[in-house]
Amino acid sequence: MSDIESHTDIVQPDNSRCGFIALVGAPNAGKSTLLNALVGTKVSIVTHKAQTTRAQIRGVVTEGDAQIVFIDTPGIFAPKRRLDRAMVGAAWTGAGDADIVALIVDVERGVTAEVEALLEGLDKINHPRVLVLNKIDLIAHEKLLGLAEMLNARLTFEATFMISAMKGHGVQDLLDWATKRIPLGPWHFPEDQLTDLTLALTAAEVTREKLFLRIHDEIPYNAHVETEKFTIQKDGSYRIDQVIYVTRDTHKKIVLGAGGQTIKSIGADSRKELMEIFEVPVHLFLFVKVREKWGDDPERYREMGLEWTK
Repeated sequence: MSDIESHTDIVQPDNSRCGFIALVGAPNAGKSTLLNALVGTKVSIVTHKAQTTRAQIRGVVTEGDAQIVFIDTPGIFAPKRRLDRAMVGAAWTGAGDADIVALIVDVERGVTAEVEALLEGLDKINHPRVLVLNKIDLIAHEKLLGLAEMLNARLTFEATFMISAMKGHGVQDLLDWATKRIPLGPWHFPEDQLTDLTLALTAAEVTREKLFLRIHDEIPYNAHVETEKFTIQKDGSYRIDQVIYVTRDTHKKIVLGAGGQTIKSIGADSRKELMEIFEVPVHLFLFVKVREKWGDDPERYREMGLEWTK
């Protein structure tokens, strides 16, 4: 789980194939769930809160001589604030830089205004496109076929996949197609690497997920988690010091909870999952700080992999 700066030292098979596929869609279309299903493990956090994914997260699948880098992008929506604009910008950048773009549509919601905007935007991107209809277990088969026909009439797609990312139905079909469709080229990651997230960023994302799952109705989604220190101890265990940034004192009190019980619960849930991911003992220390205008701080954007604009 470390960054890869060059693929020159990676053992390459003969006739290696490598390609980038961007997963784009409206918020909560199931992109992160799909990424995790494709990779076979959790690399992107999942909550029922819209705009959970903030920057591009890459999940790597290596099968045979093919390596596919799936890019989980922020949900595309009508931005109102600087953070919103940066997230939507990151999503369109991911789509523009990829070899193939996969449009993920929540079939239960159908063609919303956000999907309409995606269709218009994707029409301007000269990359191969595939349509992925997600959550197919939630609607009737006839309605599903009608939606597929309508979307294919609106935009040219090389293929259409009907899946349930949550249940894993149809995911292997998409993966099999992708391994054959990506271009010849050298791998960018070692065979056993599953994501480009660093250990510190992975830890921060897991804690942010637990924060939102625990108190999603009481604090805004722009609460932020940073890993300030990530230390590998002499016994092989990890010590992780993190700060949860909120924008108001009232939010800080909510995160802490009565007698510190809420933050203890968040920390316990995060620590448990981090030990499962890292497969070593984890000592997690959480702190809460108020930073009223962290959403206007260029440094925070750089840390999240987002572009800060005035």
